[in-house]
Amino acid sequence: MLRSMTRWPSNAKETAIELHSQLKLDDTNWHQLKSNSERRAAELLSGAIVQLLSGGKPSEIEQLINQSVKWIKREIKAPSCQEH
Repeated sequence: MLRSMTRWPSNAKETAIELHSQLKLDDTNWHQLKSNSERRAAELLSGAIVQLLSGGKPSEIEQLINQSVKWIKREIKAPSCQEH
C-alpha cells in the first residue's frame, strides 16, 4: 500500500467511491454502455481516483489511467458478450 503524507478532505474517499459506483458498468447496463468510450474512460478514471485516495499501488493506478487513455483515443473496444 502506498503510504502518503497527503491529507485528503474528510469525505473525499467516500465521494470518489460514490462517483465510481454511479459510473461503473454492471450486469444491468453493460450491453447498453459497453462501447461508450467516454463512459468507459470515466469509469476507469474514477477507479484510479478511488485507488489513489485508498493508498493503492502506483502501478495499478497507472494501469487504470493508461487504459482510460486508450478508451479516449478509441484504441480499444469492448469484448464480445460471451452469451452471444
